[in-house]
Amino acid sequence: MKPNYTVAPGALEGVEAFLRVAERRSFRQAADDLGITPSAISQTIRGLEARVGVALFTRTTRNVGLTEAGERFLEHARPAFEEMVAAADAARGLAQRPSGLLRLAAPRAVVPLLLQPVLASFTQAYPEVVVEIAASEELVDLAKDGFDAGIRLGEFIAADMTVVRLTPALRYAIVASPDYLSRRGIPKVPEDLHAHSCVRMRRSSGALAPWRVEDGGRSLELVVNGPLVVNDFPTMLGAALSGVGLAQVPEPIAVEHVIAGRLQEVLSTCASTTPGVFLYHSGRRQVLPKLRAFIDHIRR
Repeated sequence: MKPNYTVAPGALEGVEAFLRVAERRSFRQAADDLGITPSAISQTIRGLEARVGVALFTRTTRNVGLTEAGERFLEHARPAFEEMVAAADAARGLAQRPSGLLRLAAPRAVVPLLLQPVLASFTQAYPEVVVEIAASEELVDLAKDGFDAGIRLGEFIAADMTVVRLTPALRYAIVASPDYLSRRGIPKVPEDLHAHSCVRMRRSSGALAPWRVEDGGRSLELVVNGPLVVNDFPTMLGAALSGVGLAQVPEPIAVEHVIAGRLQEVLSTCASTTPGVFLYHSGRRQVLPKLRAFIDHIRR
């Protein structure tokens, strides 16, 4: 199907030359300004007139003037061209200094751990950058959904993404409230988990995630059971704090509760690990200064 162009292809070519000739009222002076030959600028103007379909200049051996159509074209073309130059400058500015809207997708658990501690200092250091955080467990399509980058646990990042490590490898801790453990007992070996109430996670794919544990050098995936299914780690942690059952969560989000005695870790020698938390982006285009500045800042 033939494209339905709002403006005929190539119709904007030669507009700068037209504006310069209109300003100078001279093909030669306009050519000098643009660093091209008078014959080249004349050819450019003829091509523009052919595409527009009307003569824009009156030419004599001594003078160059605008036709009525040329005056009308100038009236509309000059502000439009200035807007295009301003748009180019604005876009170029994004490539030269940290500025603009920085959109990040991250799981809810990552926000208090990694983002909140650096947001104040980052926004102070880069006042021209506006940070927007979409906290969700969904695995978003960065390009389709308009995000500059995402933050995820390493095992959930597509292989074609460019990744930047933000944390070392993390343990998955199995925790429960002291009240729950006093009622149900403390599991001693991984197989004991089958007799406990375990808070489970439903992945964005719809599948229930198994619990991963280490047992004598073997990596095991256990199908556990329990009265509650959630879709993010903060909700899972909250359930453990309220005594619903055991929860398997990244250690950093549970550590302060363990230290305070609100939670107790069990099967600590069987804890599995995750590669850590990574920032990821498409890598198929230039990394804009706003994203590069954020990466450098959060890694510091």
